[in-house]
Amino acid sequence: MDDDISSTTEEVKLQQGPAENQLDFMDSQNFIQDADTTKTFDLDDDDILDLAGGARDALARHRATSHPEPDTERLSPAGLESRTKLEDPAKKAGPDVEPVQTASKCRAPSALVELVYWRDLQRTGICFGASLFLLLSLSACSIVSVLAYISLALLSVTISFRIYKGIVQAVQKSEDGHPFKMYLEQDIAISSDVVHKYSELALGRFNTAVKELRRLFLVEDLVDSLKFAVLMWILTYIGALFNGLTLIIIAHVAVFTWPVVYEKHQVQIDHYYGLVNNQVKDVIAKIKAKIPGAKPKSE
Repeated sequence: MDDDISSTTEEVKLQQGPAENQLDFMDSQNFIQDADTTKTFDLDDDDILDLAGGARDALARHRATSHPEPDTERLSPAGLESRTKLEDPAKKAGPDVEPVQTASKCRAPSALVELVYWRDLQRTGICFGASLFLLLSLSACSIVSVLAYISLALLSVTISFRIYKGIVQAVQKSEDGHPFKMYLEQDIAISSDVVHKYSELALGRFNTAVKELRRLFLVEDLVDSLKFAVLMWILTYIGALFNGLTLIIIAHVAVFTWPVVYEKHQVQIDHYYGLVNNQVKDVIAKIKAKIPGAKPKSE
């Protein structure tokens, strides 16, 4: 009886053995997986930096494939310079870098050019009419009388307007103040920098003119001195017909009319000017060939 019980117990153990072995094997596998998982998430600083570096490299490769950069070797020097200026933030934000002028600003004519070419008809008409009236007045009267009459006319306008505004303010009981307050508060003083700038410019022009006159009168170049003599001879006839103020009036009218005429008929004027210039050059060349000592020493 005992032998039967023992044999039965051994058979049960043998039947249960593989199952228990399987359970032990599964538990060991789970433990290994848990250990691996724990090891995977238990990272130190070096591992994190390695992962971040790999991610950056992958992102750089993705950007390179999606937005390829142009080959710098194939770019021209101008292209490399423009690309460097665009990519360097220090150059863009640097205080020493001058701002690039726009095309519209570079093409914008100065105030004098706009005035001479009649860009603004009202402004140019007022300026031309007032200056021409002043010159004609000076040709008819003395400069003292012209200045006195102009001052009286200006004072009559300003005083009349001042009295009129005072009466209007008294009737309406308003406190608008002086009618010319805006103009009285404006700074019209000329700075010393402007004075030094234009004085140096005028001094440079004066010195250049003196040197040129010395060269002409002392006959440094015979041909240039002869040209100057012919010009002075022509001016003697012009002076007999016109005085200096009349010449200034003619020049003033020409300044306000010639640029517009030349702008409209530029092709024809350039053609005839070229013909005349070539004829003058031929005549001067013949004169230089016949006059001894007319050729420059360098030749």
